[in-house]
Amino acid sequence: MIIPTPYWVTYSEIVRLGDATPKLIKTCAETKYKLSPQELEKNITDKTKLFIFSSPCNPTGTVYTNDELKALADVFEKHPNIFIISDEIYEYINFIGKHESIAQFSSIKDRVIIINGLSKGYAMTGYRLGYIAAQADVAKACEKLQGQFTSGANAVTQRAAITALVSDLRPTKEMVDEFERRRKRVMELLEEIPGIECAVPDGAFYIFPIMKSFFGRNDGEATIQNSSDLTMYLLNKAHVSTVAGNAFGDDDCIRISFANSMENIEKGFARIREALMKLK
Repeated sequence: MIIPTPYWVTYSEIVRLGDATPKLIKTCAETKYKLSPQELEKNITDKTKLFIFSSPCNPTGTVYTNDELKALADVFEKHPNIFIISDEIYEYINFIGKHESIAQFSSIKDRVIIINGLSKGYAMTGYRLGYIAAQADVAKACEKLQGQFTSGANAVTQRAAITALVSDLRPTKEMVDEFERRRKRVMELLEEIPGIECAVPDGAFYIFPIMKSFFGRNDGEATIQNSSDLTMYLLNKAHVSTVAGNAFGDDDCIRISFANSMENIEKGFARIREALMKLK
C-alpha cells in the first residue's frame, strides 16, 4: 500500500491492521509535499494494491490541483489493480480555489474510495459523522464490517447533520476566511523565529514547520534530539501543545494547529519563541 509522507497518523497502522505492508514515499517542502507522477510510477510493483493520500492534507495543508491529480490518475490508468483511497475530510477548508477530487477522472473513478465527513467543513468535530463514496461492491464490503461494531450514528448527530447538509455554506465560508486570516498571521509569526522553515499551507488549519535546526541543542536541562523531544520541551517549558512530526512520517517537523483564537495564537507563538531562544 503506497502512502506519501507526511500522512495522517493512522494510515500506516490501518494498513498493518489489514495485514498489508505500508510503502512510505517521502515528499519534501520544496514541492509543497506533493507526490510526482514519476515518483508514484517508480514505486508501483506487482504487489501494489492501494494508494492512500489526502488533499487538503493533515498535517501539511497540501492541496493538489486538477492538473496534478490528472497526472496521478494517468499513472493509475496503467495499473488497473490499484485502488485509491482519497481522504477529502478538509474539502471545504481550501485557500486556493475550489476542491478537486481524483474521483472526477472517469477512467479510474470506480477504483476511488472517497473518505469524508462533517467534522471539518461544518465544524462538527464532536459529532463524529463520516462517510465514504465508492463503487457498490466496495461500499457493501465496508458496510459488512462497519455494521458489526457501530450500531448507528446517535440521534443528535443525525439531526445536526441534516441542518448542516441542507443549509447554505455561508458559515463555512466565514470560518475559512477566518482560518486564512490566522494562517497569514501564523506565517508572519514563524518568520520572526530564526531557524524555522515552513511551506505555506494551501488548506486545512495546520502548519508543519521544519524544526531540525534545533536538534542537538539544550537549555541546560533538556536536550533536543528529535521532534518528540521538541514537542515535550515546548509543552513543559512554553506550555504549548504541538504534535511530533514522527507521528506523521517526518521527524524533522512538528505540527501546529491554528484552530484557535488570534489572541491565543499570538500568545502561544510568543511562548514558543521564548522557549526556542533558550536552546543553545
